[in-house]
Amino acid sequence: MITTPSKKYRPCATVALPDRRWPSATMTKAPIWLSTDLRDGNQSLFEPMNAERKMLLYKELIRIGFKEIEVGFPAASQIDFDFVRRLIEEELIPDDVHIMVMTQSREDLIARTVDALKGAPRAIVHVYNATAPAWREIVFGMTVPEVMQLISHHVGYLKTLTDMHPNTQWTLQYSPETFNLTELDVSLQACNTAIRAWNVRAGRGIIINLPTTVENATPNVFADQIEWMHRRLEPREHITLSVHPHNDRGTGVAAAELAVMAGADRVEGCLFGNGERCGNVDIVTLALNLYTQGVAPQLDFSDINAVARIAEECTAIPVHPRHPYAGDLVFTAFSGSHQDAIKKGLAVQRTDGFWRVPYLPIDPADLGRTYDSVIRVNSQSGKGGIAFLLERERGVVMPRRMQVEFSSIVQRHADSSESEVSGEQLWALFGRTYFRGLAGQSDALVYRNHVLQEDGQCIELDLLVSGEHRIVRGKGNGPIAATVDALGIPLRIDGYEERAMGTGAGANALAIVEAAIEHKPAIRFGVGLSGNIVTASVLAVISAANRLFDVSPVAIASDSA
Repeated sequence: MITTPSKKYRPCATVALPDRRWPSATMTKAPIWLSTDLRDGNQSLFEPMNAERKMLLYKELIRIGFKEIEVGFPAASQIDFDFVRRLIEEELIPDDVHIMVMTQSREDLIARTVDALKGAPRAIVHVYNATAPAWREIVFGMTVPEVMQLISHHVGYLKTLTDMHPNTQWTLQYSPETFNLTELDVSLQACNTAIRAWNVRAGRGIIINLPTTVENATPNVFADQIEWMHRRLEPREHITLSVHPHNDRGTGVAAAELAVMAGADRVEGCLFGNGERCGNVDIVTLALNLYTQGVAPQLDFSDINAVARIAEECTAIPVHPRHPYAGDLVFTAFSGSHQDAIKKGLAVQRTDGFWRVPYLPIDPADLGRTYDSVIRVNSQSGKGGIAFLLERERGVVMPRRMQVEFSSIVQRHADSSESEVSGEQLWALFGRTYFRGLAGQSDALVYRNHVLQEDGQCIELDLLVSGEHRIVRGKGNGPIAATVDALGIPLRIDGYEERAMGTGAGANALAIVEAAIEHKPAIRFGVGLSGNIVTASVLAVISAANRLFDVSPVAIASDSA
């Protein structure tokens, strides 16, 4: 039975470290971050990224502020090899960024890896081999002395090859894979062997990376292992001590934080915890945990929605709605007592004071989020089933974030009317909220007509702008981009969806856009309904712009007629 102790599993070993110091340590600065999204994260995907998606994610990692990025396993993949060559030949590596590639301890793979990196200004070569007893004995059939000979030979071989390319600044990263499952004295011997073979000295450092390849113990045990190594590695001043936690027990974040307290200088992980099995450690959560403690994380997550969208697009893995800091529902309260406490906290929060709003560990505005979705209803409230009603009665399928936004609007309406919201009332409220900028309304932008050129890339809009008639023109790679250009405002379209309202030739088209004004935290949805999909799209953009003007007024383009 699963409820009784099992003799199948061996308890993890503890570390004899009676004078451990990490429990009294605090994190006062961010570690060096290494993103392995393009290597460890990529190899764990059902469908690994192609070159286009890898480049999109690489550029986003640069924008976020990563200074070390593991870009692939060029000896094992032609796509990775070509990607590394493209970064070098097109000079896409910023001066303050180090790229890293991985290779197993095999001469042919090491040689292929060095070939991939020729001409790079800076490069980290990550060499690894498994050291734990189960791997030594079952997988490789090697003794400890044989493992040490393998390390010395292959690190020395890499040194010989890299010495032939002195124009590149070479750094070795050595990992005793399965470190957390390896006897500490064997791990230390393996690392020291790599240090000697690389000839570490002043001006020629090394990264020693200690992974929880398969997490098997409580985070305090890993912290003890790291502190034990931290005290014994020499020459410590020329060693960057790195950790690579996995999340098999669900404690990867805690293991990484305690490891830094125990002496680690560097953390490897992925955005939102992507990776093999249960994932690598989640760097987004780690960085924002630091931020909530007043420590600068040195990574820019001020537009967390944009980061999540790009990660989802590149990996095809959705960010969970309850994911710390980034999930669509993490700033949403269903409980009435939570809603009341949040509202009271926001009412008294001072802009120049410490953040102390109940139930909100971080200010959503710091992440580019707003408070609009903090309060909403669910299906248990008597006012719920909003998305279900709209889809069943009107055929409107709202994106998830739009459901969150609209449900808070319905909640406020239901609270003020103190009655149940019918399907007809719900549709009327939907129209008042999202069908903005139509004739007869007093919005800043009112649509009158448009003319789209045959190529679909130039548009002429006939508008009322604050009650004055204007003709404005714009260009873009489609009707939506051309409309944004014509409006002449810093409008950013983050999402677009279209739906058919009914069936047959006479069915209306429903267009939904998600938009924001650059450098403003608010995000709003706009909806257009028309028998013509282009008209519906234009109306949706104008609607979103009007809704954004409500919270972030901006100057509207002057007449370009």
